[in-house]
Amino acid sequence: MLSHWTEKDVLINGVRLHYYRTGHGDKRPMVLIHGFSDNGLCWTPVARALEADYDVIMPDMRGHGLSARVQPDEDVDMAADVAELIRTLGLNRPIVGGHSMGAAVAYQLTVRFPELVSALFLEDPGWWLTRPMPPPLAENPMAKWVKSLGTQTLEELLAQYRKDHPTWPEELLQPMCESKKQLDPTILDVVSARMHSEEWNWRTTLQNVTHPVLLFTGNPEMGAIVTPEVVAQVRELNPHVTIVNIPDVGHLIRFDKYPAFMEALWAFLKQLPA
Repeated sequence: MLSHWTEKDVLINGVRLHYYRTGHGDKRPMVLIHGFSDNGLCWTPVARALEADYDVIMPDMRGHGLSARVQPDEDVDMAADVAELIRTLGLNRPIVGGHSMGAAVAYQLTVRFPELVSALFLEDPGWWLTRPMPPPLAENPMAKWVKSLGTQTLEELLAQYRKDHPTWPEELLQPMCESKKQLDPTILDVVSARMHSEEWNWRTTLQNVTHPVLLFTGNPEMGAIVTPEVVAQVRELNPHVTIVNIPDVGHLIRFDKYPAFMEALWAFLKQLPA
């Protein structure tokens, strides 16, 4: 974390939520929601680029980072958590962005609490035309990967990530690997069940969203979730959504193609109403 940023805990819906913040309430607020297994500081390069113009708040979601752990049968409503965080911090209709799981949370926040959000950007959300059923725990490759994190040291994770992602800066590698050691394995089943529920079906709500929306997509052949067929459905349901495709990247759009991501994000932000 940059030395002039702050980090605090706040009680949200009865549980402890940790967050990082670049400002002190004197700039336009922006809330950035991380993806599964990440933490708030995985937005560091983006927040550093934006902090001169925005007060950027980066929460650790439940079961992630330094926020509260979860129980197997716990009702974890991350969208409601972010809504309460916005109210508690007194943020005036922030711009909200999210990646993957965080994009789904940001979208649900906008649908359910539209008065709290001014604009929205989504980095490869879990949007499918036909939502796949989550595999049984024993067969779930994500579950096996999450379990394996407990057997690796931070140094081993850093070495592997440096090898796999040689273009990533250290300010991203460090929080990314730390977040893997902070992850509560229980959150996988809790999040998976909710994200595959009818409640999270974007196709039933997108036509009603009137906020400015930017959707980042990548290349499904490289691991991106959002397909051209989904993009076509998005255009049909809500032609006002701005769609930016970065063709030579998979699911980790801003991680692997940071300049292209930031160029598109800045263009979107500059055209928003003051």
